[in-house]
Formats: sequence, C-alpha cells, structure tokens
Amino acid sequence: MPNFIWYIIGSIIGLTAIAWFIQEKLIFKPERLPADFQFRYDVPFKELFFDIAPGVKINGLHFFRERPKGLILYFHGNTRSIKGWAKYARDFYRYDYDLVMVDYRGFGKSTGKRSEKEMLADMQFVYDSLIVQYEEQHIIVYGRSIGSGFATRIASDNHPRFLILDSPYYNFLKVVERFLPILPVRYVLRYHLRTDRWIRKVNCHTYIIHGTKDRLIPIRHSEKLQSLNPARITLIRIHGGRHNNLPSFPEYHNFIRDILKY
Repeated sequence: MPNFIWYIIGSIIGLTAIAWFIQEKLIFKPERLPADFQFRYDVPFKELFFDIAPGVKINGLHFFRERPKGLILYFHGNTRSIKGWAKYARDFYRYDYDLVMVDYRGFGKSTGKRSEKEMLADMQFVYDSLIVQYEEQHIIVYGRSIGSGFATRIASDNHPRFLILDSPYYNFLKVVERFLPILPVRYVLRYHLRTDRWIRKVNCHTYIIHGTKDRLIPIRHSEKLQSLNPARITLIRIHGGRHNNLPSFPEYHNFIRDILKY
C-alpha cells in the first residue's frame, strides 16, 4: 500500500482519537457561575435547585405570574448559562405564563459529570418535580437548538400540552457529520440525541420555528422532522432568519403569541 495512503489512514485515526477526547469542549460552551452568585431581574422570580443525586444539583430560574395560564419549561442552547438565557423569559411571561429555565450539568451553578443518559434523566426529574405544581395539560415544553433534543425526549415520554422546537436538528449526529465528513463520527460521538426517533412518539402538537438562512443547522433538518408526522407538526419558517437571531424578527414573536393564546 502506498505510503500516502497509510498517511491518510493514520491522520484519520489520529483526528478520530482527538475528537473522542475533546468532543465535550466542542459541543458544550458553558458559562460557570459561583455558588453565591445572585440573580437579579426586574420581574418576579425565584431560584430553583433540583437535587438529583449526591454531588449532582440542577439549578434553575422560575419566572412567575400572579395567575398563570400554565408553565413553559425552556431548554436552552449549548452556550452560556441561564443568567444570559433569562433575557428571553419576557417573550413568554408577558402572555401570563410561568417559565422555568434550567442549566445542564456543568452550566451555571449546576453540577455533575455530563453524559447523554444522565442529562436526559435530569430533565425528566425536573419535569416530574414541576407536574406536582402544575397540571400537565397546561405545560408547554420549549427546546432551543441543542435543547430541542431534550425537549423532544421529554415530550415523547410525557403528555405536555404543546412542544415548541426552536432551530432543531434532525438528530445530533447529522449536525456533527456535516462539519466532520471524513471522520467515522457515529462511532466516537457520545451524544446522538435522536430527535428523529423521539418525535414520532410525541402525542401533542409540535410547532417548529426555523430560520431559512440558518447555516449552523439548516432548515432542511426541520423539514425532515415535519415529514415524519405532518398532521401533528407545524413548521413555521422565519424568512431570512439565522440560527441565533430569530427573536429579532417580529414574525417570531407573532407566532409565539398565537401559539400561547391558542
């Protein structure tokens, strides 16, 4: 076998090994907060802690109204912490919904070693804790970007009123393969987040909001998801929208308003 072929094979093996060890840092970009950090907002809220297991604590924020119509459980993207994501809470509580945002393990004040299995279990623990306080038919699950996988899994295993997905992926493997096409990603990736499988089991209506110029997760991901169950999945296209700017479009807020007033 020619030497250059061995060189190519060796390079692929080396890059694959590197991808195995550094994928956590490539996928997740958390902002960590000190345990004594004080959240401050100009609307009523309280800080939440969900005790999952010894050494594992999930931190959250609960924005509440006097007479809420229901609750929105919001799963954020792969960056920052709820400190930064909380600015989007007003898009929901202004329609008289309570809203809970939580940080994944290693984000903000949340603790614990990450894995797909444990993170999914954490979110189910949070959901189970919330349905003690809210009737499940008044809960809406919202997932943004990487959070869309967690949101879909929760909706598939439970019975919320609606599922809203903001810029979702068909499955996470497809996103990674697009950026690392020469590597055997499926064999080293520890996060697969099979939205395409879970969404088939979602019994409530699903609304997908996606920008037509999203280059990180192209809208074809959402189009493929909708094709799995067109009768129960509504795809809302934000023309000109990219991955991180949908709230800057009036159309986005109009759709959120219409969904929450339904």
